Amino acid sequence: MNRATRKGVLLAGVFLIGVVAAGAFAATVQYTNRLAFCIGCHEMESTVYQEYRQTIHFSNRSGVQATCADCHVPHHNVFATLWRKVKATNEVFHHLVGSIDTPEKFEARRLALAQNVWAEMKANDSRECRNCHDFTAMNLAMQKNRSAKMHQSAKEAGETCIDCHKGIAHKAVHKQIETAEPADFDIQ
Repeated sequence: MNRATRKGVLLAGVFLIGVVAAGAFAATVQYTNRLAFCIGCHEMESTVYQEYRQTIHFSNRSGVQATCADCHVPHHNVFATLWRKVKATNEVFHHLVGSIDTPEKFEARRLALAQNVWAEMKANDSRECRNCHDFTAMNLAMQKNRSAKMHQSAKEAGETCIDCHKGIAHKAVHKQIETAEPADFDIQ
């Protein structure tokens, strides 16, 4: 085999490895984005999943369902998706070491956990919310007066979804902020 042929075979091999790696990454993301995967640990299944089941994001007149990944994983940016998946290993770690493995331990840290999510959503302009909800697509005339006024005001003020919609799919703990101690639990 001459030098040019070896170089071609090597490049083809590198390309093939890249395709396989990209496919494996995409398959892993799809697998870990499934609702069944997200509620696979009992602390999620017995707490936030039960709350989510009572919301319009789970069941509604149109049959459109937003699952965990729709709200917690970036959709259209492979680097943001990868970063979110890397950060999720911290959640797995805390599950494995028992920091949040009972409903009581989870509840004790719920506000701090929620604050982490809210801060991330604020920082990314509620990116995941905007996959489905967009000010430019809202027909304010079809909303209740209060909602229409609030959405118009939020749009004009440059606010983002999470500024008003904390607790939209889970237990509303944002009212505890005034009485809570500062967040001391780093899990994202």
